[in-house]
Amino acid sequence: MNPSVDSKKAVLLVNLGTPDEPTAPAIRRYLKEFLSDPRVIETPRVIWWFILNLIILRFRPSKLVEPYSGIWQDGESPIRRITNQQVAKLQQRLNRNIQTQHVKVAAAMTYGNPSFQTVLKELQVDGYDDILVLPLYPQYSATTTAASWDALSRAIKKMRNIPQVHFIKRYCQHPLYIEALATTVRNHWESTGRQAKLFFSFHGIPKSYIDKGDPYQSECITTANLVAEALQLSDDQWQLCYQSRVGAAEWLKPYTDETMKALGNTKLKGLDVICPGFSADCLETIEEIDEENRGYFEAAGGSDFHYIPALNDQDIHIDLLEALVKENL
Repeated sequence: MNPSVDSKKAVLLVNLGTPDEPTAPAIRRYLKEFLSDPRVIETPRVIWWFILNLIILRFRPSKLVEPYSGIWQDGESPIRRITNQQVAKLQQRLNRNIQTQHVKVAAAMTYGNPSFQTVLKELQVDGYDDILVLPLYPQYSATTTAASWDALSRAIKKMRNIPQVHFIKRYCQHPLYIEALATTVRNHWESTGRQAKLFFSFHGIPKSYIDKGDPYQSECITTANLVAEALQLSDDQWQLCYQSRVGAAEWLKPYTDETMKALGNTKLKGLDVICPGFSADCLETIEEIDEENRGYFEAAGGSDFHYIPALNDQDIHIDLLEALVKENL
C-alpha cells in the first residue's frame, strides 16, 4: 500500500499592490516593478525602457507623494489594510465551518509586498501544499489577472517542491458579486437618497489590448448590465465609462474624466458613482474618482456627486469570497 500524503489547504487573496510608504523612493520602486511588466505595458521593451527610466521614474514619483500621503492611514495604504481585513474576516468565516476550519487564508500582492515568493515560502514552511489562488479582479484582463498568474508562476519556478495550485480566473457575473454590488447601491440610496444617475467607472486599458483578444471590456459590460438589471434601472438611469488612462494611445471609451465634464456641463444635479472592478478602495477610487473626477464634475456645473465605496470588507463581500472558496477549494 502506498503511503498517503495529507496536504494542508490555503487560500491566497491577491491584489495589485502598493508602495510600502508614501515617499518618492518607495513609489519609484513600486512603479518600476509595476510598469516594467510586459502584461501591463506592451510597448516594445527598448523603447519603453527609455520612456520608463528617463521620463516616468524621474518625474512621476514625486508628483504622487501628495496623493498617496492623502490616502495613507495609520501608517498603511488602504489597499493593503483592506486586503488584510478581508483576509481576517474570511478566515473567521472559514473557521466556523467544519469543512474549512483548517484552511489558512493569506494575502499576496502582484507588485510590492507581501510578494508571492515570500508568502508561498511561509505557507510551505507551515505545511500548506494545496493552494487556492483568488485574484480580487472580478473581470479578467491580461493586465491584472494574467499578471498575477505570471507573478505566481515566477515564484513557484524558484521552489523545488511546488504546491498544488487552483486558480480562479474571474467572477464578473457571480450572483453573489452582482447582489453585493446591488445591495451596496441600495444601502447608499437609503442613507443619502437616490441620485439622478448611477455611473459605473471601470479601470481602463488600451483599446489595442481588446483588439488582440482581451475579454475585459465585455466582462465589464456584463457586470454593469447585471447590476443595472438587479436595480431595475432604465437605460437612461445609468452609464458605464473607463478611468485611469495614460499616454496618447486610444483606451477604452467613453473616458470617465471627459464624461464627468460633459455631465457637469448639463448642470446635472445628482450623480452616484461606483467602481465595480475594485475590490478595495485605493488611489484610483479615493483620489482619482472621489476627488479629481468629483472636481471635474462640479467645476463644469454639476452638483450632488456621491462616491459609493468599494465592497472592501463588508459582510456581503465576505459572503462572496466564502462562496468562491467553497466552490473552488
